Amino acid sequence: MSTVLGIDIGGSGVKGAPVDLDKGEFAADRFRIDTPQPATPEAVVDVVGQIIEHFAEAIGDAPVGITVPAPVRHGKIPMMANLDDSWEGLEAEKFFEDKLGRNVTIVNDADAAGLAEVQYGAAKGTEGVVILTTLGTGIGTAIINDGILLPNTELGHIEVDGHDAETRAAMSVKEAKDLSWSEWAERLQRYYETMEMLFWPDLFVVGGGVSKKHAKFLPLLELDTPIVPAQLQNKAGIIGAAWLAEQRKH
Repeated sequence: MSTVLGIDIGGSGVKGAPVDLDKGEFAADRFRIDTPQPATPEAVVDVVGQIIEHFAEAIGDAPVGITVPAPVRHGKIPMMANLDDSWEGLEAEKFFEDKLGRNVTIVNDADAAGLAEVQYGAAKGTEGVVILTTLGTGIGTAIINDGILLPNTELGHIEVDGHDAETRAAMSVKEAKDLSWSEWAERLQRYYETMEMLFWPDLFVVGGGVSKKHAKFLPLLELDTPIVPAQLQNKAGIIGAAWLAEQRKH
């Protein structure tokens, strides 16, 4: 399998690295450029072009996988929260392909992370339904069944005890309310047991920066479903985007 470039577009930075898809690892050090302000599609595609140029020798004419902090429906972005409003309604895959002159796959950032964990990380070899959750400012989610992604799930917004789940259980809420690990775990317990009841998953994978401290809260949860920390950390989005781009050559 070839080396494919993965790029992660975030609110503060645009990061990219070539990915060795045999190993699921970066083939070179990650390269980062600050996200332009305002972060219009035109400004961001210029930055993406710079990252592609930086790795041109390593990737040749390989496709590029790009994550965005937004839903992606058949290559189109219906709404955008963290970048400029002008992304809304953009035929993003066509726009980037026309500007960059190569095959491009656009994917939601949590979906990309989920795919990476299934292919190379904590969920590798798991049969059935894997649900990745990223616990951060909000709660991002990805559902993958036997390697097949159900894209654009927003399960951080399911209702739990009359509340939007992420307004009670996101990592940002723990910090804002100065909750202890056990107090936060009680909120996570209600979230994950509700997810169990709705989806009957085979495995939960917990990502986000707080997953590095998983020993402080995951053992406090009492679930029927195994729940494990993500393995690929902040590399997951780039790796997952690259893997999907290789699968979707078009």
